[in-house]
Amino acid sequence: MASASMIAWVGLFGFLSCVVDGSVSIRRAVGSRVGPMHLHKPAHTNTFLRSQSRPLTRRSAEVMTNVEGESESSSWVGGAGVSGLTSGVNTVFDINRISEILPHRYPFLLVDKVIEYEAGKRAVGVKSITLNEPQFTGHFPGNPIMPGVMQIEALAQLAGIVCLQMEGSTPGAVFFFAGIDGVKWKKPVIPGDQLVMEVEIKSWKPRFGIAKASGKGYVDGKLAVDVKEMTFALAK
Repeated sequence: MASASMIAWVGLFGFLSCVVDGSVSIRRAVGSRVGPMHLHKPAHTNTFLRSQSRPLTRRSAEVMTNVEGESESSSWVGGAGVSGLTSGVNTVFDINRISEILPHRYPFLLVDKVIEYEAGKRAVGVKSITLNEPQFTGHFPGNPIMPGVMQIEALAQLAGIVCLQMEGSTPGAVFFFAGIDGVKWKKPVIPGDQLVMEVEIKSWKPRFGIAKASGKGYVDGKLAVDVKEMTFALAK
């Protein structure tokens, strides 16, 4: 006759066998990635728990699933945040002031505002590119790209804003292109872009009305157009 202790051991061995067999059956049914330790975990906590068991990657930092299954994104900035990125950028000349200096008008006024300016030396200006501009109806249908010559013209107008306020010239006067050298285009400029332009006056001869300048244009911090030298002649 079996003792009470033997009966207890046999019962315990049978219980453990059932647990092991059950877990093996489950593993075979749903795949080898599911083990006994998963049986007691709620499914919606797995993502969160796994994210805590490995180093925090860029992706897991941006989007992490919490225990309720909700996604939280740390990459969202919002309208106020994006707008605030330019809060320290001041407008020196707005479009109204620019219209007093340059003789150009729609659709060929290609500087929207000036944000940095050193009289007689250099300036930084902005041209916002939109699909509403007439050149995009033909350049090119279905693939709008700002013509390279218009990028050069925009740089020339920015240089004109500097030159037309120098001694020997008059705001509103007409400048003509007299030469251009060393032009390189680095990337397309398309609607939605902001072309941030910088020009520097290399020389100015008020007696003859001749100016030379260099210029660069950037989109999202990347160089889009580079002009080694532009020469202008003030109309007499």
